[in-house]
Amino acid sequence: MKEFIEIKGAKTHNLKNISLKIPKNKFCVITGLSGSGKSSLAFDTIYAEGQRKYVESLSAYARQFLNLMDKPDVELIEGLSPAISIEQKSISHNPRSTVGTITEIYDYLRILYARLGNAQCPTHHTILKAQSTKEIIEEIFKLPEESKIQVLAPIVRNKKGEYKLLLENLARDGFTRIRIDGENYELSDPPELNKNQKHNIELTVDRLKLRHDDKTRIRLADAIEVSVKKSNGTVSIISMDNAFEPMIFSTQYSCPICGYSIKELEPRNFSFNNPNGACPTCSGLGVLEDFDPNLFINSEDLSLEDGAIIGWGPTSTFNYSLIESVCKHFNIPMNVPYKDLTDEQKIFCFMEMAK
Repeated sequence: MKEFIEIKGAKTHNLKNISLKIPKNKFCVITGLSGSGKSSLAFDTIYAEGQRKYVESLSAYARQFLNLMDKPDVELIEGLSPAISIEQKSISHNPRSTVGTITEIYDYLRILYARLGNAQCPTHHTILKAQSTKEIIEEIFKLPEESKIQVLAPIVRNKKGEYKLLLENLARDGFTRIRIDGENYELSDPPELNKNQKHNIELTVDRLKLRHDDKTRIRLADAIEVSVKKSNGTVSIISMDNAFEPMIFSTQYSCPICGYSIKELEPRNFSFNNPNGACPTCSGLGVLEDFDPNLFINSEDLSLEDGAIIGWGPTSTFNYSLIESVCKHFNIPMNVPYKDLTDEQKIFCFMEMAK
């Protein structure tokens, strides 16, 4: 292992054929007058070459998430490991921003988690493994005989677009039915989709009555193979009469005990700025805002018309008229003590305050 990063013939921007050695495993600082080439050496030469080496170790899919720099104008750099850079930036006021997102370190961590992480079943904590077509069929055959099922290929998941060309191509391929946002349509007459809204599109590969015989098994195997091909490895089974909950299988990741399955891990699964990775409770913000109704009560012995709620009594003409309208609409008595109101009546009052 080399002890130095050796740079020869650096000519990027203000650098005039500079050659130098920088010790490794040391905290090094580059100083100089304004315009002397500090940034050209640190970012546009050393970091640019280190980033190029780093990106070469990634898959083509992962590379699309990184902004690549131009190849530096330098004769030779030896002893340089793959590198990342933390640039000086102004503070972001985005509530989802953290030190990791501002410095862009989190972009690399998401790729690291997606490529080296082991997906586990949340119930059995087993490493998720790929399911074969045979294993998927055996899981489906656990359903009651004569169950009416649809075999679906999830093609679009929670993405914006009109998808006119996609639907036309599917119809041209001989398919007749499609399921969009939970509704079934004929491909000969698909709905117009709002390009600014996110959609889920599932291709109906087959509809059949489940019989535990070889003929059904062969037909189901063919449908699963088509679904896997169209959806890059995912198969969805739903009941035509709502007899069971939808079943999702993957030829990539699945729990061998309970059949819990997910798609291949992607960087967006680890992003709190993306619906696929954000907490569904706080939407990725990390905090929940709420209020305590008890802090707004003068006295539970008072009635609404006597000013039980702070700021909503007769002395506040506008607010009082609002609470009066709400009580009239929902048939809430205003002349009884607040403590005698039902929980539902109290909720209606505070819903108006929340507006």
